[in-house]
Amino acid sequence: MTDLIRKGALFLMSEKCYDNYFLEHNFLDIPCFKALLSKGLGLAIIAGSVLVKVPQVLKILNSKSGEGINIVGVVLDLLAISFHLSYNFMHGYPFSAWGDSTFLAIQTVAIAVLVLYFNGRKLQSGLFLVGYIILMYVLNSGLTPMSALFTIQSCNIPILLVGKLSQAFTNFKAGSTGQLSAATVIMMFAGSVARIFTSIQETGDTMIIVTFVASTFANAVILGQLIYYWDKPPTGAVKGGKDGKAKKPKSKKDD
Repeated sequence: MTDLIRKGALFLMSEKCYDNYFLEHNFLDIPCFKALLSKGLGLAIIAGSVLVKVPQVLKILNSKSGEGINIVGVVLDLLAISFHLSYNFMHGYPFSAWGDSTFLAIQTVAIAVLVLYFNGRKLQSGLFLVGYIILMYVLNSGLTPMSALFTIQSCNIPILLVGKLSQAFTNFKAGSTGQLSAATVIMMFAGSVARIFTSIQETGDTMIIVTFVASTFANAVILGQLIYYWDKPPTGAVKGGKDGKAKKPKSKKDD
């Protein structure tokens, strides 16, 4: 039993921290606490990422519509996630520092494919999926030099900002957040905030840290719009009924 506890503890902390906590009972070691907190947060983010965009996927499937979702923004978001994943994976950083990108990429691909499909571009949706699989093979198989991956990662900040803010502009023009899922938006914001801390602790990579700062800002803008447009009808909402009263839009509270 002791060996089992030790193996489990060493999954979350170094041997030095294990000795501090379990042998010397030094529970006030700040570096060990920060490292343990970072590892725990990283694993929690990964666990949450398995389902973070599922509400968005389900909302598109249930409505059979990608209304209000900017496909350019989705694709740019997917590229940013994928470049980040490949950069970390090829650098050999701990899985707890980037594992969520794997699940976010899968779910973002699903969103892009569904939006294309329900917009009547069925062939393009299939080609998009095949093209993405080829791209990921090229990035993660060793075919792409590390210098190229660094350059790609450095482009992540403008890609991410343009992608997220293009969605924000779409929301602004529509006066609504359309089929955006409240649960997904909130979890994406919380995850990006936590990733700033875990990136500082586990990688110390300035490029990655700045990327998550930019991501937090962009996610905050969309979260702010979600709150602002919560119960407001879209701009130019269709009026219905003989009494001329506007039809009440479906509330986002079913997210």
